[in-house]
Amino acid sequence: MSNPIHIGIVGAGANTRAKHIPGLRAQPDVEIVCVCNRTRASGEVVARELGIPRVHERWQEVIADPAVDAVVIGTWPYLHAPVTIAALAAGKHVLTEARMAMNATEAHAMLAAAQARPQLVAQVVPSPFSLGVDKTIRRLLAEKFIGDLLAVEHRDAGGWLDREGTLSWRKDRDLSGLNVMLLGIVYEMLMRWVGEATLVTALAKTFVQQRRDAEGQLHDVLIPDHLDVLADLTCGAQLRLRQTAVAALDVAPGTWLFGSEGTLRFHDGQLTGARRGETTLRPVEIPLHERGGWRVEEEFINAIRSKEPVRLTTFAAGVKYMEFTEAVARSLAERRAIPLPLP
Repeated sequence: MSNPIHIGIVGAGANTRAKHIPGLRAQPDVEIVCVCNRTRASGEVVARELGIPRVHERWQEVIADPAVDAVVIGTWPYLHAPVTIAALAAGKHVLTEARMAMNATEAHAMLAAAQARPQLVAQVVPSPFSLGVDKTIRRLLAEKFIGDLLAVEHRDAGGWLDREGTLSWRKDRDLSGLNVMLLGIVYEMLMRWVGEATLVTALAKTFVQQRRDAEGQLHDVLIPDHLDVLADLTCGAQLRLRQTAVAALDVAPGTWLFGSEGTLRFHDGQLTGARRGETTLRPVEIPLHERGGWRVEEEFINAIRSKEPVRLTTFAAGVKYMEFTEAVARSLAERRAIPLPLP
């Protein structure tokens, strides 16, 4: 077989095992040759369960492995930038999990490293929620199904506040950086439909001020339990975006596009809409040729083989959602509106 591609895995978490490893193995002439996990012992478990031939103790050894052509990064955000930059410097293609980085500075450094080596593929795992409807929503907006877009709202379903839960990586700023729940991933989805924000302001609350980690050590919690963001969009509409762990029994979560002549709602994979004069939302048909889906690993391998460019998600797009994420953090810290792009 021609053009074999050998993959090294850094961080074999749940998504890597459920999505990336099977997706890569489904591509022709692709082999996963090594893995490095948080500990040597956990790496050996993954290798044994998934039939990966070599285990490395340190991520630097994956990058230095002469058999590795491409590195898949499935770690928490704190390692995305250092592993990406080192891998690109070593001439390896990179697929990194979302969230892209800890902050916008790291994201820009990753983009600069990729731009310095344009012959290498650099891809961020995309926001998956709307892959099946993205093309239809863009078409409906272009066709003025809802008239002029006036306002966009996104509300997570949330749930009852968990006061006793341990400190997960999503609540640990040392591991997650400025990322808050699904903030950047949701904004990436919205960018596909309506473009970018130009001005961001935010308010947030942390209701559980301290949590214990898995070893029982007590830590201050710096990532909020509830976040409201308001933003101006380049398209002229206003965005309201909520991320929450406290909105139990919310009856109308989802993403709403409000226009002068109609409304669209996306929730739980389903798209509904209505025009002026109608009183209820009705299902919107997704034509077969517009239905998207998960093909991250296929796109990554095809890009390495120059069969197609990376569309979801480029490092440039990742920088934009990390700038939005940082603008939210700055607004919370400085109690003011933050313009985008960041200076």
